[in-house]
Amino acid sequence: MFDPTRQITIELAEGISFPLQLAGPMTRFLAWLIDLAVIMSMVTAVNLSLGLIGFLSADLADALKIVSFFLISTGYFIFMEWIWRGQTIGKRLLRLRVLDVDGFFLTFSQIAIRNLMRLIDMLPLFYLVGGIAMLANRRAQRLGDLAANTIVVRQRESKQPDLDQLGEFKFNSLRNYPHLEARLRQNTSPEETYLAFQALLRRNELEPAARIETFAVLAAHFRAKTEFPPDAVEGIADEQYLRNVVDVLFRPKTKKNKKC
Repeated sequence: MFDPTRQITIELAEGISFPLQLAGPMTRFLAWLIDLAVIMSMVTAVNLSLGLIGFLSADLADALKIVSFFLISTGYFIFMEWIWRGQTIGKRLLRLRVLDVDGFFLTFSQIAIRNLMRLIDMLPLFYLVGGIAMLANRRAQRLGDLAANTIVVRQRESKQPDLDQLGEFKFNSLRNYPHLEARLRQNTSPEETYLAFQALLRRNELEPAARIETFAVLAAHFRAKTEFPPDAVEGIADEQYLRNVVDVLFRPKTKKNKKC
């Protein structure tokens, strides 16, 4: 049965892992109640606008209200979790985030699957099916999470690490593109930032082959998040690219580090 204090460990490679604290059923339910209030306010506004149709056809108005409720309730979660990278208004207020089981951001298909499955998780009412699944699951996954291969975690606080542990930073070509730096920070979760830092911090503990593979995977992941121009990334080894990414994520651009 689920332990509300339970953590899971995401392992990227031998010697590189990081813990995530899972969100419990009660916290997730409270986040859903907040989101429900937002959804109901949107539904109310739409129903008022459909009121005029009721004078022409009450049956048509009722049908449109049912369809609009489904579209709003499902579309809200899909839209918010896509633009806010695994968060809705309720999740953001309670510092929760949906992630892939490997600790990375979600794909759109994962978001769509987990939210379409709400129709089953909500049966017979108040997420009884989903709640039972979460309590019986070691990762606190409702059926939608199991189908989409996702987990809900407590948001890690972003704390400034001691970057001096990584040695001296060389010239960072990513700094030449402030708008792309900002996009990279926006697209990266605290969990991913922490993982990148830990990989660099513990790089010397890895076997040569594992080290090359680890940084190839991480570099590809962050390159896909924000595409920098060729002159900023060509000829840079994967490990150095990740150092540049960590520098961008943890150190805002100032006069002091413009040339770093």
